[in-house]
Amino acid sequence: MARNLDITLLRAFATIADHGSMTAAGHVLHLTQGAVSQQIARLEVLCGPLFFRDHRELRLTATGERLLGHARRLLALHDALWTEITMGAMEGTVRLGAPQDLIGTLLGPILKGYAQVHPQVELTLVCAASPDLMRALKRGEIDIALVEELPGASRGECLAIDRLVWVGARGGAAHRKCPLPISMVSETCAFRTTVLEELRKRELLWRTVFENGSIDATAATVRSDLAVTAWLASTVPPELDILPPESGLPELPRFAINLHLSPSQNAPAVTELARHVRNGLTRFRQPM
Repeated sequence: MARNLDITLLRAFATIADHGSMTAAGHVLHLTQGAVSQQIARLEVLCGPLFFRDHRELRLTATGERLLGHARRLLALHDALWTEITMGAMEGTVRLGAPQDLIGTLLGPILKGYAQVHPQVELTLVCAASPDLMRALKRGEIDIALVEELPGASRGECLAIDRLVWVGARGGAAHRKCPLPISMVSETCAFRTTVLEELRKRELLWRTVFENGSIDATAATVRSDLAVTAWLASTVPPELDILPPESGLPELPRFAINLHLSPSQNAPAVTELARHVRNGLTRFRQPM
């Protein structure tokens, strides 16, 4: 016999996870705290404990963490379908923030497809380093943030895991210089702290060649063999080389590409763009 999950219970669960409390979730859902609590109790009968309850603080259990990503995907698909059925052509404004390295390589085709399907939606793109994007999301300046973070380091929805790699000029020699010349996009780059920490562990001397916020200038610096940089493997331009382990540089960790939605924003156009981004990055997903 077919069994169906109640989408209302999943929405309550995801809203609590986003806002950190049942009271706050109740305000968003226009329900009493008691009603939200009852919905979670019903869901926990099916799934098991979803939250650790420490006084007023709620933290996801391992079961809750596994359920959250699935719940968000189901809610996004449900809301997009509901909008298509009841509202016809989608309209509105969506503000998407993403690091520069993801725009040209991964997001370009996704955004093109979204614009073709929903031509009446006004899409605004904000390019900045991941920490800056998270601050902009918190201030309500953007609706969606696609950011690069260490796996497990945030409450965002993980869409993909990729290798952070050293990048140099084709046949270049910058990686052999001492101190090592490094070109980073900006001082707030999500990779900067990790890269410098790995160099310190190996006691390798380094110097910064370029940090001004332009990925094109960073690429030009590396292409000219003036420096090396660190990028996600899937974003490395074909004319540059991923430096192998025998280059003498320390191995770098993997990074997650995480999707964050503004807790106060659930407009259909926003939900639909999140779905497009989620589906578009599926082919880059790797096990953590």
